[in-house]
Amino acid sequence: MLETYLPLAIILALAVFMGFFVVLLGTIFGPRRPTQRKGAPYESGMIPYGPGTRRMNVSYYLVAVLFILFDIEIVFVLPWAVIFRELGTPGLVVMGFFLVVLEIVFVYAWKKGALEWE
Repeated sequence: MLETYLPLAIILALAVFMGFFVVLLGTIFGPRRPTQRKGAPYESGMIPYGPGTRRMNVSYYLVAVLFILFDIEIVFVLPWAVIFRELGTPGLVVMGFFLVVLEIVFVYAWKKGALEWE
């Protein structure tokens, strides 16, 4: 049974290896001439003001969490839609419950003002 996952494991191992290999090549052969100007923060061609690490508004993080939540929804809904006819009524009921829970989360976030951008 595990033989069916062998191609996936090979692709994953190859992707991890290539990621490390490319970073290693850049570290070994890349130019290393740091200057004061290169180390300065870049803000769209403007002269930077204030410290480089500023406190961010919590709404940015809330939007990121909501994005992940609804991204996970798509990850589960798409495969379900592909095999919808094979699952029958039990699959429809379970996915309906899943979507109702996500809709409750969406309405809660909407009522709390998490989707309002200032």
